[in-house]
Amino acid sequence: MPELYKSRVLELNASDDRGINVVRTKIKDFAAVAVGSGRQGGYPCPPYKIIILDEADSMTEDAQNALRRTMETYSKVTRFFFICNYISRIIEPLASRCAKFRFKPLTEDIMSNRILYICQEEGLSLDSDALATLSSISQGDLRRAITYLQSAARLFGSSISSRDLISVSGVIPEDVVQALYSACRSGNFDLADKEVKNVIAEGYPVSQMLSQLFDLVVEADDISDEQKARICKKLGEADKCLVDGADEYLQLLDVASKTMQALCNLPQELCYES
Repeated sequence: MPELYKSRVLELNASDDRGINVVRTKIKDFAAVAVGSGRQGGYPCPPYKIIILDEADSMTEDAQNALRRTMETYSKVTRFFFICNYISRIIEPLASRCAKFRFKPLTEDIMSNRILYICQEEGLSLDSDALATLSSISQGDLRRAITYLQSAARLFGSSISSRDLISVSGVIPEDVVQALYSACRSGNFDLADKEVKNVIAEGYPVSQMLSQLFDLVVEADDISDEQKARICKKLGEADKCLVDGADEYLQLLDVASKTMQALCNLPQELCYES
């Protein structure tokens, strides 16, 4: 029943304080109160309440452990919904108690239809190239696509091009990624170093460059699986180093040199004779 929503449903998102104290007080107090069942006002009314935790993977491990005890104690009167991007960040005792529903990214057709509807309602002009670019850079996330579209409309007006969308999304232009890849294929280290310095000077995020390089390498038809494996291994190692706070220039230069070795079939290790 809509009138009972506030007393039956508690929703907390990432902007709310969801530390261990909140779990021990607000969530526990809400979960502990029993409710009746039956039909009220024509609506079926189940004998339990619902607690929704959006972006639950951002909760600390201590808070999740405290929540585990609350779930065990009040499971008969309260149901818990965890919404998260990375299930690996939910502790195993919580994850094992839940039925998991995984939602795939939206298909390009669904994305395109909705974006075109929004453009029509808002009086925006979006050509086919821009629409394809928006579907690509949002990676099946409709909320992200709408955010990019809104930002581009505010900055560039009602007529939006593919370049406009790329500039507001933080995605590195394809010609910049291709230039670095081509420099690696040339076998010329100085040229590769020049392209790496250009990426850093332009302020592009190296983590984004690694992601786009990965897509470029995986989709390439003219290199072997072994070469792809060597490059992807290095991309993964560099990404981990960046997360740990390593220098962006050195990591991208290392990726470029290892990619050059793989593409040009250079020896992986250099031996020096004393």
